Amino acid sequence: MADASWPIRTRLRFHECNRRRGDIMRLRPGSVVRWLPAFLVALSFGVRGKAREKSERWLEGRSPHFVVVTNASEKQAQRVAERFERIHFVFQAAFPRMRVDPGAPIVVIAAKDEKSFKALEPESWLQKGQLQRSGFFLRGPEKNYVILRLDAEGAHPYHDLIHEYTHLLVHQNGESLPLWLDEGLAEFYGNSDIHEKEVWLGEPSESHLRLLSETKLLPLAILFGVDPSSPYYNEENKGSMFYAESWALTHYLMIKSRQENRHPIADFVTLVSQGGEPGAAAHKAFGDFRALEKDLGAYVRQSSFNYVRMKSSTEIDDEAFTVRELTPAESAARRGDFLAHNQGYAAARVLLEQALKEDPRQALALESMGFLEFQQEHRQEAQEWFAQAVKLDSQSYLAHYYFAVMTMQENPGGLPPEEVESSLRSAIKIKPDFAPAYDALASYYLMRGENLEEGHMLALHAVQLEPGNVRHYVTVGSLLLRMKRADDAVRVGEHALAMAKSAEERPLVESFVSQARRYAAYLADRKRAEEQARLSLEELQRQRGEEEKIRPQSVSAAPDSTRPEPAASSNGLGPLRDTAEGTIVEVSCKPPTMRLTLALRSYKRELHSRDYRRVEFRVGNFTLAGSADTCQRLKNLRARVVYTLGEQNAGEIISVELLK
Repeated sequence: MADASWPIRTRLRFHECNRRRGDIMRLRPGSVVRWLPAFLVALSFGVRGKAREKSERWLEGRSPHFVVVTNASEKQAQRVAERFERIHFVFQAAFPRMRVDPGAPIVVIAAKDEKSFKALEPESWLQKGQLQRSGFFLRGPEKNYVILRLDAEGAHPYHDLIHEYTHLLVHQNGESLPLWLDEGLAEFYGNSDIHEKEVWLGEPSESHLRLLSETKLLPLAILFGVDPSSPYYNEENKGSMFYAESWALTHYLMIKSRQENRHPIADFVTLVSQGGEPGAAAHKAFGDFRALEKDLGAYVRQSSFNYVRMKSSTEIDDEAFTVRELTPAESAARRGDFLAHNQGYAAARVLLEQALKEDPRQALALESMGFLEFQQEHRQEAQEWFAQAVKLDSQSYLAHYYFAVMTMQENPGGLPPEEVESSLRSAIKIKPDFAPAYDALASYYLMRGENLEEGHMLALHAVQLEPGNVRHYVTVGSLLLRMKRADDAVRVGEHALAMAKSAEERPLVESFVSQARRYAAYLADRKRAEEQARLSLEELQRQRGEEEKIRPQSVSAAPDSTRPEPAASSNGLGPLRDTAEGTIVEVSCKPPTMRLTLALRSYKRELHSRDYRRVEFRVGNFTLAGSADTCQRLKNLRARVVYTLGEQNAGEIISVELLK
């Protein structure tokens, strides 16, 4: 999991200062015009769409980290891609410990006008009185889609992009935030300007401030309780106020509290991540609501606001961009694929059938048809589509993955066939950072009851790639149960339970934790019974005068280096530790830091140490002398490495035991 304090613990310098000195700047609300389209993150149901005319021209722009699909001009396609690359650079510089590249690719669909945008918009957004939006973000385990309406960008062109990218970073780094803070952070960073040599973060929003000056603030108890089903999040006359006040409170807490060297947002997020009720956590972190409401009211009425100026180069190599015109089949396939992922099945089918009519060998359309049928539980049809996609495009990792998943689901309770393993290994080889394939292969070994150690490592790798996905933790715990490591399984389950927020996640994790606790209790009872039986037998043998024949075996106090050591923590849940065993194939030593690559059977694991002089190096049960100089001697040696899992410094090396 990411460090809960990341939104405010940056490397930026904060000082109280005027416009001529320092990094916090004062800006009057009226000095810059802001038109802020309201964005939200939602997996939407019931999408309206229709096939576009064959004559419509769609382009695909590619940059190092993004794919842009648009029916606008080539210049606009490159402009969108360039903006996303600049945003990527800014977050990478501001949060160097954060993972800013998701395993699933990011595809940006930039609609040139309202008509194009509405063809991809959920029907629920078209109801009378709904909040008008000019874009949204659709996140999935295999693909991430960002939908933008280009003719609604306004005077602050970076707002929409940074807002949605902030959501992606927060979610993929494992944080499950209350809605007001999730949107407040996105609005805070969305109101930023990216210049050639520096970036201005958290500038004031004139539209939000105008609304806040004209409307009574929501009571904080209501603001903190808003969820995705609330009218304050969906209805136009209430939703705008929710966004505005969420921005204002986040801005107040991040800027003013930083000046006072306090970290209330970090404290609040930590409490929530430990399973605390959001309202109670807010009371503890922010203090009395009435006092905070009074301070917030005064804050939004002031005449000038602080923002952060970060000096940073944002130069982009224009030669890194490529733009090409899509064929009618390709453009229909891409839009149909988005609709299939957004559960607009009828509209998706129209576009995908149109694509296949244009080109029966269109690999993306075949893959998307398979996904469409898979989502509608038409297993046989889906398997046939995926099989065709694999034949036409051997690099379709999704086709390999879904074929394997469906095959495992065909025989519930039975042993999955061996071809599942080869399909999943193909998916991993094609896309090594695709977490679901590792999780599925771990589940395959769990179902077959073989290679459990490797399955455990595969599931842990899925957790590292997607620390916010509680299902990966359940897979890890299930393997630990199968390996009779029930106490470790309970610890992993409790960690997942603290993270689980959705109505789908909590029952799944609660069921697993209950099962793990019962099994742990059973093993403990059996151990006590066996110990009691052993003692009774010894006593009986002593009574018979056979004491010399029975000599109880001594129990070594040395720790079992093959099992993860429990980590001390104030919350009792983490950080988690685990063990990997393999060959050290790469070592980089820049005292005091160290990075090494450990080659395992199916993949390589990257580990690090901020100060390797503190790492315990051992050969067998002996600690190496002069361990501060050990770093350069590790390459090509087999080792068992204990490291942290799932926290901000995930992959931090605890100990290295060299093996024969």
